[in-house]
Amino acid sequence: MIKDLRIIDSSMGIAGGSFKSRIFRNDGTDEISVCLKNLSLADYAEKCIEHFNSMPDDMIDKICRSIAEYSTKEYENIRDILEYCPVFELVVDTPENDEINYLAEGADDRGEIIGIVVKNSRLVYVGVDYGDYL
Repeated sequence: MIKDLRIIDSSMGIAGGSFKSRIFRNDGTDEISVCLKNLSLADYAEKCIEHFNSMPDDMIDKICRSIAEYSTKEYENIRDILEYCPVFELVVDTPENDEINYLAEGADDRGEIIGIVVKNSRLVYVGVDYGDYL
């Protein structure tokens, strides 16, 4: 559920709030920001958040392995990387055919910005060049 949903840029109509993440963390907290192109996307954003919070294990592991490619550290358990790689924002745009599409922005363990791109409920990219997928 989105908390404190409100217009954050009145000239563009962009809305924002936050939600509790079940899997990813943002510098030690489970609160992650959510950004919507406009308030009318609130119900769709809730669907995206539900997908984000209920990712299958294989998708989470693939995200972790992809982030590890940018890492300078070795992890005994690949999911340990999530402790050092915050996800700070989920960006929701206009849906295509009511499919789940979103971008989660975060950082690797060196602080470099990375994106996790989901299109049609499938993971399509994890890495620094995520702008190519938007």
